[in-house]
Amino acid sequence: MFTESIDKVTASHKTTRRHHVLSLLIALVFALTIYPAEAKAQIIGDLEVNIPFHFHVGNAKLPAGKYHIHMLDDSNQAVMEIISADGSTSALFQVQEAQAQNTPGQNELLFNKYGNRYFLTRVFDAGDPNGSQVVKSDYEKRISQQTMDSQERVPAQHRRQQGK
Repeated sequence: MFTESIDKVTASHKTTRRHHVLSLLIALVFALTIYPAEAKAQIIGDLEVNIPFHFHVGNAKLPAGKYHIHMLDDSNQAVMEIISADGSTSALFQVQEAQAQNTPGQNELLFNKYGNRYFLTRVFDAGDPNGSQVVKSDYEKRISQQTMDSQERVPAQHRRQQGK
C-alpha cells in the first residue's frame, strides 16, 4: 500500500515535470518567432576596387591590381570572394558583422598596415554603417602583435552588370 502511493506520487511528479518542460519549450519557440531577427551585414552586389599594393586576405597573399569582391550566395553571409579583374587570382575569406564608427560616405575597403604588410580588414557600402569584417588569419594575429602603423582606406565602386 505504501509502495503504491509512492509510485502514484512519483508518476504525478513525472507528469508535472513533463508538463513544465513542454510549456517552457512552447514559450521558447513562441519567443523566438516574435523576436525580430538581427540585420546581417551584407555587401550588395559586386564591388570593383583597384588596390595599389600587394595585400593579405584570409590565408592568401594577393598582388596589387583591380579586383571584384562579393558575398558568396550560399554562405549565410559569412564568406566573401575576391577575384582579380582578369580572373587569374582569387581567394575566399571568412567575414563577420562589423559596425563602422562613422557611416562611410563611399564604398570602401579598409586595410591594417603592419610595416610593409597590408591586411584586408573591413568592407563597407556607402551610407551603411553595417559592413563585413574579415576574420583574422593566424598570420595576421602573429604580425598584429607588433604595433600597427596605420589603416589604409581604398575606395571601391559597385560593378556594373554586363549587358545593362
